[in-house]
Amino acid sequence: MRRISLWSVVSFAIVGPVIALSCQAQRFVCGKSHAGETALSTTSVYSATAAGFDLHTMPEIEDNSCSSDKAFFFSVPLPEGSYRVTVVLGGARASTTTVWAEARRLMLEKVSTKAKGSVKRVFDTNIRLPEFGAQGARRVQLKPREVNNLDWDRKLTLEFNGDRPSVRSIAIEPIRETTIYLAGDSTVVDQDVEPWAAWGQMLPRFFKPGVVVANHAESGETIRSFVTENRLAKVMSLVKPGDYLFIQFAHNDQKPGAVSIDDYKQLLTDYIAQARAKGVTPVLVTSMNRRTFDAEGRITSSLSPYPEAMREVAALQHAALIDLNAASKTMWETMGPEGTLKAFMHFAANSFPNQTQAIADNTHFNTYGAYELARCVVHGIRDDNLPLRKYIVKGIGEFNPSRPDPVASFSLPSTPIPAVKEDVTKVPQL
Repeated sequence: MRRISLWSVVSFAIVGPVIALSCQAQRFVCGKSHAGETALSTTSVYSATAAGFDLHTMPEIEDNSCSSDKAFFFSVPLPEGSYRVTVVLGGARASTTTVWAEARRLMLEKVSTKAKGSVKRVFDTNIRLPEFGAQGARRVQLKPREVNNLDWDRKLTLEFNGDRPSVRSIAIEPIRETTIYLAGDSTVVDQDVEPWAAWGQMLPRFFKPGVVVANHAESGETIRSFVTENRLAKVMSLVKPGDYLFIQFAHNDQKPGAVSIDDYKQLLTDYIAQARAKGVTPVLVTSMNRRTFDAEGRITSSLSPYPEAMREVAALQHAALIDLNAASKTMWETMGPEGTLKAFMHFAANSFPNQTQAIADNTHFNTYGAYELARCVVHGIRDDNLPLRKYIVKGIGEFNPSRPDPVASFSLPSTPIPAVKEDVTKVPQL
């Protein structure tokens, strides 16, 4: 998965409302430390009781910077909650650093620094545990792939990746702020293995501090199994007034014997009611189209009638709706049958480490496809005039699904595939 980084600390910039929780602010620096700071060295290795470099990675530490010619990971044992992370990036040489958190959540995209320079960036992220309720008496029913996954452990993990990734300092502060909770399937989940990706893990990149994205989506979920596996209950145990619940289901619900249209509508209505009872704003997101074209190059509707059912429920319940189904249709048709091969999981054998066979998947996405879908969701937030729009990162222009970003100019550094993942050819459960 990902590699970790280093730090030389700076004063903590408060960009939004910050309320101290059960743990104190922590500051880690590369090189000489001062009072209240923890110096990082080549002996700084993560353990259950100490922060340090993780996942068998170790950067070079020189000139008050941690840097490497490969990705590296840094983990900090922390309780469940949301955290503001302030990093000062840069090192002795020029670098371009991308920062991922937990199971490949995109936080900072290709931040460039000059040789001996530095740049400060701030982002918010979230960590969670399966247990919830009084004394942790209840528990989310995790799937085998989630056991020991970075999204469900007792630490915050950061990956520093890119062209000579470099970091001088990291500060971590507990916060309590507006949270976007995501409920969905494998097209939303934090896909933890390259080259698979989903829009939920790309979404944090588009928000500045003040909003945190908590992605509770999981592969194979229906709107019903998300309830029976205690995933919705877990979310409801965490939400607070002012939060948001984004809901996207259909891909698995439509399978024979899964969830009927009547049940789908009723469950959507139940989700909306539960969210509103907690002072949370529900946002319905229609599922994106699969890569299914007719002879004229138009997308065929492989998910009917579920997207239309969600539109009907949104209208009846006066709920916000992001029509990702319609936006993706426009985007896929613009790209065409050949162009969409660059957005979906289509790769020749051995394109990636541990990928022994060719991949031809017309449902799941690579990083480019997931990134463009996240841009569609951000576009929907703006279109619906949701209050969240004020937290969209400055410089993120309006997005038109009929004019997606050129794939030729898109790139994100690949997260190292962990040795425990034997073969990335296997298609994840929807």
